[in-house]
Amino acid sequence: MGVEIELMAPPGRSRSTLATDLADRYGGQVRAVWHHDSEPSLVPGLGRFLHLTQGFEVRRPDGSLLCTLVDDVTLLAGLDPRTPPPPGWHRILSDDSRLIRLIERHSDPAAPLDTALSAVAELWGSTVEQLGAVRRLNDATGATIALAAPQGGERERPCEIVTPPLATDHLTALEELLAPARELGFTVPHEAAVHLHVDAGPFHQPHALANLVRLFAHWREPLRAVLQTNPACTRLAPLPAPLVQAVEGTPAWEQLAEAAEAAELTKFFDVNLTQLFREVPIRDTVEIRILPGAIHGADIVHRAALVELLLDRCAEPQPVPVPPADPAAATNALLDLAAGALATQP
Repeated sequence: MGVEIELMAPPGRSRSTLATDLADRYGGQVRAVWHHDSEPSLVPGLGRFLHLTQGFEVRRPDGSLLCTLVDDVTLLAGLDPRTPPPPGWHRILSDDSRLIRLIERHSDPAAPLDTALSAVAELWGSTVEQLGAVRRLNDATGATIALAAPQGGERERPCEIVTPPLATDHLTALEELLAPARELGFTVPHEAAVHLHVDAGPFHQPHALANLVRLFAHWREPLRAVLQTNPACTRLAPLPAPLVQAVEGTPAWEQLAEAAEAAELTKFFDVNLTQLFREVPIRDTVEIRILPGAIHGADIVHRAALVELLLDRCAEPQPVPVPPADPAAATNALLDLAAGALATQP
């Protein structure tokens, strides 16, 4: 299981503060990294910019990964957009996903704004132009390749903790990260969620994937009630209709894949199934996105245990049933599904 935990640093501190604290506590090292996401564009005709923002990888003394700390663009409440950027904080923007991946490979996230695009400019045989606080890289025809710009608006404060896969002793591993965050004054943001990444292996079987779709489609409201999903959390949505319709019978894998393609499946649903349908997955996981924000490991572990039981039920050959119409009865029936899965464990 891997976990993503959205937190907010107090004013005057940042995800870099937490990274340094963790490295100092455990005798490890911090390395700056780039984090991919997107933001709305103010350019007419361009819906969004892809961007790279500064994150931090914390490694233990033996070199193994402790965690990665990155920005999350959905965390906005309590941030002052008028705040000027602290020294050293900037982002890189482009409108092409292939370019942004190439820029990531050739730009040092620890470098200052002035040189953020220098190595990339050499690839194109071009030079970086300064436009006020912004650095712009054009190709030989004058087409813009990328911009580097200061990162203001307190965007250094949002901090998503991304763990490596945790095989055992989940509570201890989470508290290793969250206890220091609490001591530094980090809090749970208004829009926060916790995301669980679980092994996708069982869900490459069509019956298990069909059950997973049934669980998150038909049991959506009971799941949100039991897990206490944050209503302020964005980038959540019911699974798309073509995929839900595909599990009404006993679909083969090809039918599920066709339905996912027809639905233009993205990660921004209650459960992220996109990696199941990639020829070469970035990581072979299913991402559960509806857990509420938390800053105590016990809260995460308790909810994750319930999710794990429900996923075990999905792996069984029998179809997941439709819930009762009454909300209270549906909630109880969901807990019964989990209890039934627990009872079958050796």
